[in-house]
Amino acid sequence: MLSVAVIVKNEEQNLPRMLASITWADEIVVLDTGSKDKTIQIAEQAGCKVFESAWLGFGKCKQIAVDYCSHDWILSLDADEVVSPELEKRIKELIHSQAKYAGYRVKRKSFYLNKRIDHCGWNHDYTLRLFRKDRGHFNTKMVHESVQIQGEIGYIEEHLLHYTYPTINSHLTKMILYSDLGSSSLSERGKRTTLIEAFCQANWKFFKMFFLQLGFLDGKVGFILCYNSAMGVFWKYAKLWELKH
Repeated sequence: MLSVAVIVKNEEQNLPRMLASITWADEIVVLDTGSKDKTIQIAEQAGCKVFESAWLGFGKCKQIAVDYCSHDWILSLDADEVVSPELEKRIKELIHSQAKYAGYRVKRKSFYLNKRIDHCGWNHDYTLRLFRKDRGHFNTKMVHESVQIQGEIGYIEEHLLHYTYPTINSHLTKMILYSDLGSSSLSERGKRTTLIEAFCQANWKFFKMFFLQLGFLDGKVGFILCYNSAMGVFWKYAKLWELKH
């Protein structure tokens, strides 16, 4: 049987769409980390098991949500993601058979400013989301967390749809959070930087996404995505420089 684990905060806009795509799950566990909108009400009305926690970082909070789950298989989702019908069918096949692997990386198709992104490095996005509860455990990273699997990992080609950043402002807001978490994480590990390195890291990020990963083929939206992503990298290293000065 399958449990879906989700961590949320102020996701009243995204949550109904995500929940509508997983009505077939045996259990949905929602961990709220301080919502001020109708997120909790929406989750409860959908029949989810709702718990609350202080914000401890992505890794720790996602593991708390997994710990609340009661079934053997875990599907970890974000509120802005949607399970496609094809992915639903594939997951059902795996968990109702003798699955070969302890965890599975799922191919994710992402949208930016409501446009599907086919390049920018986003076209090779396989994220580990389906795993056996007794064989998988989230690490404790504040940001860019991942599932540590004991055993072999398989791949699922059916798409998990990711409706990320419908507006530029939503991307900028998330960049502030991620740059704060990223700079703090680097600082805790004793990393230091200079403003020249911040500039170089940002320029490399843009060059890699826009040219090497063919982001220019995604048109104007691709350019905005690459530019904003580069600025997020600059902010992270600039904030690290600030912390050390």
